[in-house]
Amino acid sequence: MTMITNKQTVKNKLKVLVLTLSLLAIGSCSQKENKTTKMNSDMAEQIVVSNELEAELTSPPLVPKPVGKRSAAHLKVNLEILEQEGEMVDGVKYIYWTFGGTVPGSFIRTRVGDEVEFTLKNHPDNKLPHNIDMHAVTGPGGGAASSLVAPGHEVTFSFKTLQPGLYVYHCATAPVGMHIANGMYGLILVEPEGGLPPVDKEYYIMQGDFYTKGDYGEKGVQPFDMNKALKEQPDYVVFNGHVNGLVNENAITAQVGETVRLFVGNGGPNLVSSFHVIGEIFDRVHVEGGDLINENVQTTLIPAGGAAIVEFKVNTPGTFVIVDHSIFRAFNKGALGMLKVEGKENPNVFAGKIREGIYLPEGGTIQNMPNEIPKKEVIENKTVAQQIKDGKNVFTRTCFACHQSEGQGIDGIFPPLAKSDYLNKDVNRAIKTVINGLQGEITVNNVKYNSIMTSQNLNDQEIADVLTYVYNSWGNNKTVVTPQMVQKNR
Repeated sequence: MTMITNKQTVKNKLKVLVLTLSLLAIGSCSQKENKTTKMNSDMAEQIVVSNELEAELTSPPLVPKPVGKRSAAHLKVNLEILEQEGEMVDGVKYIYWTFGGTVPGSFIRTRVGDEVEFTLKNHPDNKLPHNIDMHAVTGPGGGAASSLVAPGHEVTFSFKTLQPGLYVYHCATAPVGMHIANGMYGLILVEPEGGLPPVDKEYYIMQGDFYTKGDYGEKGVQPFDMNKALKEQPDYVVFNGHVNGLVNENAITAQVGETVRLFVGNGGPNLVSSFHVIGEIFDRVHVEGGDLINENVQTTLIPAGGAAIVEFKVNTPGTFVIVDHSIFRAFNKGALGMLKVEGKENPNVFAGKIREGIYLPEGGTIQNMPNEIPKKEVIENKTVAQQIKDGKNVFTRTCFACHQSEGQGIDGIFPPLAKSDYLNKDVNRAIKTVINGLQGEITVNNVKYNSIMTSQNLNDQEIADVLTYVYNSWGNNKTVVTPQMVQKNR
């Protein structure tokens, strides 16, 4: 018994010794890391600049050329504030307040140790004073305290870049939220000494939430709505300032085999972004724009007033949809973009559809085709008014997500039903589309679309009702579709 007790005592002492050494090692590492961080900051403060440069500024989605291995410089930045009208979505105008004439503002690229001489100009035609708070600045208000500038004036302040990272800048003039909500934000990159590792393509994307007096899609010039902003109920959540900021001709591009780096910011003013590229996985994410690297990430959170750098290699061609994965924002409020990748197909990575069959959960004795009606229907003698009412209900539960509440569709993805020449030209074609679905390129109102509409599991009466509702809404030709017309097209 004594021997066992002694052995147990020795084991316990060894455990205590190992735990103590581990804690000492952790403490030492922690102190070393803190010391290293402080030394880096102190070292950056002491870097002497060797030359003078004019900063290259770019509009989204473009970024200036990489810093590379250049030495620290006296970097001059000239940025103009412009208050100007722009288009939020087709027919919807908004008065944006901007840094450099775009939302987000001009991209600024620096390196650790740069002495930045920053000149902020407020255009004489502007109505309000503005300033700039740069999250890359170590100093009062991030520069806001030194940069308040009235219309028709300019102000210059200076700062030294001490820590690498991707940082937001924004206006901080009261009411701060209103200035940000009107588009006054952008990104400044501080590269580490020696620069970031090279990649094939780099792009600039920034999310923002907008609050208008009118609802989504309501035409005309829409003023800012403070009440909606206070309740954090945006009408629009968009990339690069408007609903079409990253689709169609504004889409970003790459070739198969290239590595893409996205500098992604979130101006807010209120919402956190769940940033995601459908069909891609981020190889590397600089979490919150800093030194911490996360790998193999599906979706990354970007806080309001924060940023992230995401990198991934594109292995197969196609259109990859960029979204805020708080998904109603993407398909109903505008937070949607496109990365168009061209190149050779890569079946080792993605082979596409390899077969299509009939799914019969009831068992093999049922031999109906998928587009046949699985239930007996009762065709009612409805009035047109009743058809429109019932058709609206069918539309809300079946068609709303893609074609939207006013039939406006989603630019570049789902065609509009409102004032649709495609629908109004051929009612039988419209009926067959609902019955059988549609795939491939079509032209609607002189705009090409190439998407997929699945066949709808609706009976003849439901199809007649929903098409009657569509044809009698949003400026269409008021055709009345009957169940008999649907039956003839089956």
